[in-house]
Amino acid sequence: MQIAVWQIVLITVIAFFYRVDRLGTQVCNYNAVLYSWIVGLILGDGMTGLIIGASVQLMSLGVAALAGSSVPDYPLAGMVGTAVCVMTGQDEGVGLAVGIAVGTLAVQLDVIAKTLNVFMAHKQLAYGQAGEYEKMKRVTFIGPLLFGLTDALPMLVVLAFGGDVVNAILSVVPAWFTKGLSLAGGLLPVIGMGALLTYMPAKQYFSFLAIGFVLSAYLGLSILPVAILGGAAAYEVYKSLIAKSANESALANEEGLEDE
Repeated sequence: MQIAVWQIVLITVIAFFYRVDRLGTQVCNYNAVLYSWIVGLILGDGMTGLIIGASVQLMSLGVAALAGSSVPDYPLAGMVGTAVCVMTGQDEGVGLAVGIAVGTLAVQLDVIAKTLNVFMAHKQLAYGQAGEYEKMKRVTFIGPLLFGLTDALPMLVVLAFGGDVVNAILSVVPAWFTKGLSLAGGLLPVIGMGALLTYMPAKQYFSFLAIGFVLSAYLGLSILPVAILGGAAAYEVYKSLIAKSANESALANEEGLEDE
């Protein structure tokens, strides 16, 4: 698929906005599903964007950059994976594998941006101490520009050269390697789901987990009806806990009155 110049420009701007928003305004923050879906819509295939974005979102759960560390750029991976799938016609597994590779390589750009930002901060401090506040404010905007480019540049390269380049590479890559990429892409969301379950009280509510698995795997229900049933079950559990708490409070009050 050949994409138009306006699509390249618009998606590159979105990638730039994502990074600046994530570190600043945080309107959409780290929402890989949203950004992948938008990229898919721009390229004419929103469903592929949703599938890849949801898979990447699962992989990113519980992953955070702490104390200045850098982690794979998962929303960028989702956007790149969506673009690769739509442009080349490959399946979602290949798109995920390529996207995660680009998101991991973006860590190096993140490190470079953070390093350069240190020099910008010292420059700001020097201008502030000298009373040159206009220069200090101008230097302030260099930081967001640097971080925005860490996502915009990889996205631009993939969009400008990705379709032909990826197809050319895939044409000479052995079939077993491409199959391996698809299998790896399929396993990555499972790993993300496993990581998510470690943070959830799965042992306490294992019966609900088993019911959801049966509804999805054996009865073939889609995510929406399973989610609705899960929400209904969660509401009933919530009401039960509220009633139990009210009964315990009433019992405690009665015991207190008897003691008096």
